Amino acid sequence: MSSDNQIESTLDDAAQLKKLGYDQELNRHMSGFSNFALSFSIICILAGGITAFPQALGAGGGASVGIGWLVGGLFAFIVALAMAQIASSYPTAGGLYHWGSILGGKGFGWCTAWLNLLGLIFSVASVNYGVYDPFYKTLIEPLLGMDLGPTPFIAVITAAQAVLVYRFPKFTTKITDFSGYLIFLLALALIVSLLGYNPHGLDFSRLFTFTNFTGAEGSVWPRSEGMIFPFLSGLLLTVYTITGFDASAHISEETKGAAKTVPKSIVKSVVYSAIFGYVMISTFVLVMPDLAEGVKQGMGFFESLLTSLPPGLRIGFGIGIFIVNFLCGLACLTSCSRMMYAFARDGGLPASNFLRTVNPTLKTPVAAVWVSALLAISATLYSDAFLVLSTGSAVFLYLSYVMPIAAGILAEGKTWTVKGPFNLGAASKLIAGLAVLGGAFLVFVGIQPPNEKVLHLVITMLIVMAAFWFVFGESKRFKGPPSIKE
Repeated sequence: MSSDNQIESTLDDAAQLKKLGYDQELNRHMSGFSNFALSFSIICILAGGITAFPQALGAGGGASVGIGWLVGGLFAFIVALAMAQIASSYPTAGGLYHWGSILGGKGFGWCTAWLNLLGLIFSVASVNYGVYDPFYKTLIEPLLGMDLGPTPFIAVITAAQAVLVYRFPKFTTKITDFSGYLIFLLALALIVSLLGYNPHGLDFSRLFTFTNFTGAEGSVWPRSEGMIFPFLSGLLLTVYTITGFDASAHISEETKGAAKTVPKSIVKSVVYSAIFGYVMISTFVLVMPDLAEGVKQGMGFFESLLTSLPPGLRIGFGIGIFIVNFLCGLACLTSCSRMMYAFARDGGLPASNFLRTVNPTLKTPVAAVWVSALLAISATLYSDAFLVLSTGSAVFLYLSYVMPIAAGILAEGKTWTVKGPFNLGAASKLIAGLAVLGGAFLVFVGIQPPNEKVLHLVITMLIVMAAFWFVFGESKRFKGPPSIKE
C-alpha cells in the first residue's frame, strides 16, 4: 500500500471511529498481519494444545483428539464468523462490549463487558501459569538448575510483559508478528521431528477409537459410564485452545483498515489454528507408545515424547516453546488492557478516569496495562490455579462471545441495518443462531465436574453484577457507549 493510501485509510478509520463517538487516542500503526498475529499468538496451539491435551486424552482417549478437536473447531469457526460480521460493523477497542451495548442495550453490553474482562484476566493468568508449569519447570529449569517458585516467576514475567506492552508498543507488535511465524515453524518442526524419530509404526485408528479413561490414574475426570460425557469433556481441549480471537477486535483502534482487516483476522486465526493444531495433537496420539501410560503421565506426557529426540533438538524445542508461550501471555495482556481501557472510557469500571489514561507520547493505556497485570498475578495465587483459570477463561470468554451474537439476531434488520464490508448475507441469522447454540454448548461442557468451581464462579459473578446493576444504582450511573440510542 502506498503512503498516500495508508494516510487515506487511517483518515477513514478515524472518521468511522468518530461516528461511533470516539476520538483517535491510540496509535493506529498495526497492519493486517499484526492484527492476525495477535489473535493467532493468543490461541497459540503450542500453549493450550499442549497444556490442555491431558484433559482430552484422559476423557475419551484418541477419539477425544481425532474427532473432538474437529467438532470443537467447527463450533469455534462458526462463532468466529458471526463475531467477524459484527466486528466489521463496529470496529472499536473493547469490541464485544460495544457490540453488546449497541445491539442489545447498555445493560446487556455492561454484562458482556464484565464477563469478557474476567475471561481476559483469567487468560493472562492461565497462560503465564502455564509458562511456569509445565514449560519452565520441565523444559527450562533443568538447563538453569534453579526453581524460582510459581508466584515470583509469574510476577516477574507478567511485569516484563506489562513493560513491553506499555513502554514499547511498536516493538511489542514486531515480536508478536514474530510469534505468529514462530508458532508455524515450531509446530511444523515438532510434527516432523516426532514422526521422524518415532520408533513405532503409526496406527491411525487410534484417532477414532473411543476409550473411556475417566476415573483412571492420571485423568482429571471422575469416572463416568458410557461415551457421551467423556467425549464432551474432551472438547475442553479445543475450547481452551481456540479462544481469545476477540483480541483482533480489541485492537481495532490500532489497526489500519479495521472494518476489513479485523473480521478477516478473526476468521483466519481460528482456521489456521484449527488446521495446524489438529495435525500437531494428532501426532502426539500417533507417536505415544501407550495411551494409558500417557494418561498416567498427565502434564508430563510432553516431556516424555521429547525424550525420543536428540538432546540438541530437545533443548531447541524447549527454548522455542517457552518463548512462544511468553509471547502468548504478552498478546493476552495486550488484549486485556485494551478491553479495560475501552470499558473505562465509558465509565464502566471503578476508577474509570484513572483506567482510561493514555500516555500522550506512546499512546498506550498505561493504567489499564498495569492493573490488568496485577489482577492476573493475583488470580494465580489460587491453589488450584491452572485448571480453574484455564477452564474459567474459556467459559467466560465464550459467554461474552455469544451474548452480542444473540443480540445481533434480534437487532438485524431493525436497529442493525448497516453492515460492514464483511457481510454474511442471507446466511447471517443461520450462522449466528448456530454460533449461539455452539457457544452455549461449549460453555455447558466447561462447567461440568470437576469444573463445578467454574460454575460457582459464574453464578457468583452473575449475582454480584445483578446487585450492582439493580441495587447499587449502576443502571442509572452507567451511560454506555456514546453511539447507543435508548
